[in-house]
Amino acid sequence: MSEAWEAPLTPTAFLDRSALVFAERTAVIDGDLRFTYRQFHDRCERLAGALIARGVNPGDRVAVLAPNNRIPLEAHNGVPKAAAVLVAMNYRLAPAELAHIVSHSGARTLIYDHMFADVAAALLELVEHEVDAIEANGPGDDYEAMLAAATPAAVPVADERAMLALNYTSGTTGQPKGVIYRHRGAYLNALAGAYHAKLDTSSVFLWTLPMFHCNGWCYTWGVTAAGATHLCLPHVDSSEIWRLMTQEGVTHFNGAPTVLTMVAYDPAAEPVARTIEIATGGAPPSPAILERMAELNMNVTHLYGLTETYGPATICEWQPEWDALPIAEQARVKARQGVGWVTSQPARVVDGAGNDVAPNAEQMGEIALRGNSLMAGYYKDAAATEKAVPDGWFRTGDLAVMHPDGYVEIRDRSKDIIISGGENIASIEVEQTIAGHSAVLEVAVIARPDEKWGEVPVAYVALKPGAAATEVDIIEHVRDRIAHYKAPKSVIFGELPKTSTGKVQKYVLRDGV
Repeated sequence: MSEAWEAPLTPTAFLDRSALVFAERTAVIDGDLRFTYRQFHDRCERLAGALIARGVNPGDRVAVLAPNNRIPLEAHNGVPKAAAVLVAMNYRLAPAELAHIVSHSGARTLIYDHMFADVAAALLELVEHEVDAIEANGPGDDYEAMLAAATPAAVPVADERAMLALNYTSGTTGQPKGVIYRHRGAYLNALAGAYHAKLDTSSVFLWTLPMFHCNGWCYTWGVTAAGATHLCLPHVDSSEIWRLMTQEGVTHFNGAPTVLTMVAYDPAAEPVARTIEIATGGAPPSPAILERMAELNMNVTHLYGLTETYGPATICEWQPEWDALPIAEQARVKARQGVGWVTSQPARVVDGAGNDVAPNAEQMGEIALRGNSLMAGYYKDAAATEKAVPDGWFRTGDLAVMHPDGYVEIRDRSKDIIISGGENIASIEVEQTIAGHSAVLEVAVIARPDEKWGEVPVAYVALKPGAAATEVDIIEHVRDRIAHYKAPKSVIFGELPKTSTGKVQKYVLRDGV
């Protein structure tokens, strides 16, 4: 018999509550479709009932291949309500990569959007086991017909430590690894996200962040917990973002710095009447982009995390006293990764022996994390799990310093430190300096082998539309602001390669040097 003071934590409980408390409020806007929380709840439980009727058993994996529309949003509740495990897939991957995920996870059900019909067909040809494929938004719309015929169902969660989802890493250094999320971790991270974003029933959350990315940083459940509105955006388009901000009253959105750059320099960009709250992560935002967003009345909060931490694990918690700082200084402070958020353990920065570095903003070490929102390991990969968590603390691979006030600041990825003539050069420092040039839109700095110095920095720069700058302009801009040896030895102009979540693919740039 369960105790009266204990109930398993699961993020689907937020939808149950909102369907009761906010029944007639708008829960989801997906193009021309609008659903109240009562309707959203019914559709998710119909999805659960349909999956069970099709033979999905507790613990079975259900893969989803769809853009940011109602399909993955409903799957984030309907799949776990069937006691199954959600595998939200990156739709920008190649069929062979997606086939690996379906095969490795053992998913025997695939829900896919019609726009990816060709991709789904190709990946299914490569998967050896049988997969029940369900198409949404296609001719006849099998998905909608399935929901209409289904009997709503919801399997109670017996163990909050059971697997909720499998999220696959980007796989830039090999095959992607399956990261195990539990009901408990997602519940806590979703609540923390809603709290730190200050979401409430008046909030309209625009889905610029892919829902497949760390389950949308758990905001797929956090927005629901607040009774706010999910505003779906199938494709990131800056002009569409500005239209929706104006017409639908957007109050919040999340994304990598590249998304902020698109929004900030869109032709329609102008200061908004009501402050829009934005959370960014994936890379430190440059002080230049933070200054620009402030001019537009957009408040950017810097978050830090990884797939292994359910998305965000730290936040640059803003202190009221910092309001008095000059804008440029505020931007510099905001670029820090910050402190563990409300449900996290404090972040550490450790040396090679696992000891904490001095909190002097100078001694570098590796960020180490643990807590309720840390993965339960890599699926079917005990060796990789042990390597990543050698002593009960997860090693992130990010090199950072600890400030005296307890705020963490990344200086580089361990593989992105440039060692030139025996001196360590943090590529992030050089990037942020270059980003301060008025003509620069985006920048990435990598190491190039050099006979004399061992390595030297090289900058890849994308300019703002209509702006002009030369290699000499960029190099002199850096030399005027930081040590001369940190300036790039060459500058290459052009569009930067990015992952599906907006991170610059430095490994692609390295392959070209």
